[in-house]
Amino acid sequence: MNTRGADITPEHALRVDLAAAYRTVALEGGDDGVFNHFSAAVPGTEGEFLLKPFGPLFEEVTASGLIRVDLAGRIVAGQGMWEPTAFHIHARIHAGVPRARCVMHTHMPYATALTSLADMRILPITQSAMRFVGRVGYLEEYEGLVLDEDAALRLVAAHRDHDVVLMANHGVSVIGRDVAACLYDLHYLEIAARDQYLARTMGAPLRPVAPDVVARAVGQMVTERETSAAVHLAAMKRRLDRQLPGYAA
Repeated sequence: MNTRGADITPEHALRVDLAAAYRTVALEGGDDGVFNHFSAAVPGTEGEFLLKPFGPLFEEVTASGLIRVDLAGRIVAGQGMWEPTAFHIHARIHAGVPRARCVMHTHMPYATALTSLADMRILPITQSAMRFVGRVGYLEEYEGLVLDEDAALRLVAAHRDHDVVLMANHGVSVIGRDVAACLYDLHYLEIAARDQYLARTMGAPLRPVAPDVVARAVGQMVTERETSAAVHLAAMKRRLDRQLPGYAA
């Protein structure tokens, strides 16, 4: 999908990227009906962010259909209303964690299944898992829906030092510098959780990786994320253009 041209504003480009992220996760089976939500901070504004209104499925999201919300919950632009947990999660993270230019919260199946275990750590047993060593925080107690200030602020606190948070018996939250970085982490987080699940089902001991090798791989993954996130998003847009077009409308 070509989004270049003099009439393409930074906000419009952001809308297209965010809509593409929603639809990509739908294609990959990571959505949850009308629930779950992604947001992105609008460039040049104080505390305004784009969000899916409550109602559309991930596969139905379009760039023009996103609502623009401020930190007080006012709809600055667009039609529809936010879902209550979406506002509490995204408004508080955008306000409390400045580097969180994009926030993605999902109940994607393998990562969510991992959060239901007594030990929900992501283990460094696969290359995909190496991307998350030292980057994951854990909310160890399930407290119901995120519908109040205290619950939201616990998530904010967990994200101050971690890009990824696993929420016990609930799901995951991922933050990043932009949509591409967030989507990249979300994609490989689900793969890491899936591979850990499959390895455990084989009924044999897990194969550990030597700590010095883990450390080397972790360093390599920093460069990989920096160079690959935008390429990954562009590839996902090409897939959408073939399989689920219309996101840029």
